[in-house]
Amino acid sequence: MNITVIIAASLRTFTNRTPEVRLQADTVGDALQALTDEYPEAARGLYDENGDLRTFVSVYVGDRDIRSLKGVKTALKEGDEIYLIPAIAGGACESVISTDRMKAVTIEEKEIRRYSNHLQLKELSIKGQKRIMAGRVFIAGIGALGGVVAQHLAAAGVGTIGLADAESVSLESLQTQTIHSTRDVDRPRVSSAKDRIKKLNPLVNTVIHQEKLTADNVEEVLGDYDIVVDATDSFVSRYLINDACILQRKPEVFGAMFQMEGFVTILGYGDSPCLRCLYPSPPPAGIVPTCSASGVMNALPGILGAMMAAEVIKLLSGSGEPLIGRMLAFDTWNLRYHLVHTVRDSGCPVCGANPSIRTVQDMDYEDFCGLREDPDEEPIEGIDPEELARRLGNNEAITIVDVREPHERAIHKFPGTLIIPIGQLARRQKELDPGIDTVFVCKEGKRSILAIRTLREAGYTGPMFTLKGGFDAAAQIIFPNEGAWL
Repeated sequence: MNITVIIAASLRTFTNRTPEVRLQADTVGDALQALTDEYPEAARGLYDENGDLRTFVSVYVGDRDIRSLKGVKTALKEGDEIYLIPAIAGGACESVISTDRMKAVTIEEKEIRRYSNHLQLKELSIKGQKRIMAGRVFIAGIGALGGVVAQHLAAAGVGTIGLADAESVSLESLQTQTIHSTRDVDRPRVSSAKDRIKKLNPLVNTVIHQEKLTADNVEEVLGDYDIVVDATDSFVSRYLINDACILQRKPEVFGAMFQMEGFVTILGYGDSPCLRCLYPSPPPAGIVPTCSASGVMNALPGILGAMMAAEVIKLLSGSGEPLIGRMLAFDTWNLRYHLVHTVRDSGCPVCGANPSIRTVQDMDYEDFCGLREDPDEEPIEGIDPEELARRLGNNEAITIVDVREPHERAIHKFPGTLIIPIGQLARRQKELDPGIDTVFVCKEGKRSILAIRTLREAGYTGPMFTLKGGFDAAAQIIFPNEGAWL
């Protein structure tokens, strides 16, 4: 059968940036085998060390997850499309706002004028707007996505908006984080966002939580909020928030993005699965680059964030068809949209028939996401940018391996390095000299750790170091003249 495999952007590092591949196959397993035959490095992204399909990759035939069909044995027909959607990080419903809470809200003259656009819509009208005004929405992460959601919900008139973020505004984030301005650089994101919301709609009650969500505080922080919006950018936060929402029976509006692509869904509400149903485990640390390491088109958070805000409004008002049991995946650059069905896993450890996770304290989220070092594993040594600069200045024998993506190297060059993508390290290890030190460089220092672990597993025994903080930390130290590295 002639079929097409469509590959999400975060997996294209294994397919030479190819977005789709046309193949001959009779089953999903045949198609994946043909894909890895054509792109051998794709096997590392799709399969674990036991040869099983990785749990952080969802495979769809049309709009159906193969886990709800016959898995890799699912038969294909002429012209079928297979979608590979990894973790990045339908139907009508009743409002999450009770009738009593809705009736307790009054709309005054100034609010009639402010919210007139909603009041004129038969799908919302007075009852829908009053439910929105009674709503309490918690937004985790006030960066690119969370900032857009916050602005739309504030303008919509959501009664209380909670903002949680522990970071400060940075200059390089302003291209995508439009809730903040140049004057806000170095200010806490939550403070900057609160000021913006107040200017946009002073009738909204904004509560800020300038802290990182952890297993110790997440249940208390979520408190009395009706809906949780996950706009974070780490797998630790995503699984923590997912579990807390399931345990507290709160609907979660989930969005994730990477470069030009994004997806949005509703988790843990009605017939919707939770994050663990879709992705039982996160990808190994470093295998999927973050947005900060790989970039994101500046309009993408606006598109995705607006969609997430629309899902919140539908849940609050009880109108429309929210993404319950469905996920919308889209590629803004090539203008492709895929609406796929999602299925709850009866064996899920948090929302299944016999859950094993009954409190967030049951989980070590750092360990689950592969971020806690194994005490029995050989530690990975790092080298400071200052020390690397000194050794380069003294012309010491040293090999520097750049494992960044081509577009990263196009912006920030690191002269004199050996360029080897992570997927090629094992078969190209003979290009390294085990008699001298090898330093691995990526943008932030995370992928270089994965590179070292990859080579260790492949049997390489030479001394290896990660550049602490990656190129971001080293650029002004090693190349103080910007013109030398741009």
